[in-house]
Amino acid sequence: MKPLVISVVGPTAVGKSKLGVKIAERFDGEVISGDSMQIYRTMDIGTAKITEEEMCGIPHHMIDIKDPDESFSVAEFQADVQELINDVYERGKVPVLVGGTGLYIQATLEDFNFSDEKKDTEVIKRLEKELEEKGKEYMFERLHAVDPQQAVRIHPNNERRLIRALELYETTGRVMSEFHEEQAGESPFRPVMIGLEMDRELLYRRINRRVDQMVEEGLVEEVQRLYKQGLTEAQSMKAIGYKELIPYFRGEYSLARSIELLKRNSRRYAKRQYTYFKNKMEIQWYEIDENNYNDKFETILDDLAGKIG
Repeated sequence: MKPLVISVVGPTAVGKSKLGVKIAERFDGEVISGDSMQIYRTMDIGTAKITEEEMCGIPHHMIDIKDPDESFSVAEFQADVQELINDVYERGKVPVLVGGTGLYIQATLEDFNFSDEKKDTEVIKRLEKELEEKGKEYMFERLHAVDPQQAVRIHPNNERRLIRALELYETTGRVMSEFHEEQAGESPFRPVMIGLEMDRELLYRRINRRVDQMVEEGLVEEVQRLYKQGLTEAQSMKAIGYKELIPYFRGEYSLARSIELLKRNSRRYAKRQYTYFKNKMEIQWYEIDENNYNDKFETILDDLAGKIG
């Protein structure tokens, strides 16, 4: 029988980590982080990394496994998490995959094949020069014109993925979203997908409050330490919560302006997360608000008990 995997997905700040712990407590499970940025050591505040206290003694995996100067791909994530799922299941525990990085979770559960077309370095160099000359917005509009589905998944500031998507189109004549559709194979698991959603305005207020709390907890100092280490071009520093503060340290923006951009980008990211999960995966959605967390979580746990026996 294929290993059972319970997955909790949804936008940032909706309460996924808390539910993941409760599911693991109820069904004797272990949590596997499905967040592409919580893998980085010392990047705790900006990634909203779960604390030891919040873990409630439940083992958590795929957190603090890379240094901030190291790169990490979706293919590496897939291989590591699939191995972890099998290990947790073979030890008689329930794997609980929790996170908001849609492509990483989908690639893992649907067993994407990452034997992609090889990269054309000459085309990449030309596109990088074009990016430098014409800017990110121009390149993003080019991508949106040929592959609107992929444009939803890629933030305009993610230059590496933007270039890769355009390079793939230019060298193959096919768009990246087509490759993603073909990559999905038969799942090696029995996934049960739980999605948390919230009234958009309420979620946005929660996101704004979370950013303020991050600043109070030392986010600026966390990013400044990484900035002083010369990591501005590292993959890890492209994350929301980090890249917005770099202009402040360069003297280009005020701190207030950087924080406002961080809030705006976080809200936009939440919207993209909704779009991805709603369009790409079969998920049982539950709407929650700040006053019914416990009751709704109990409903979810009862529903899960009925599904998995």
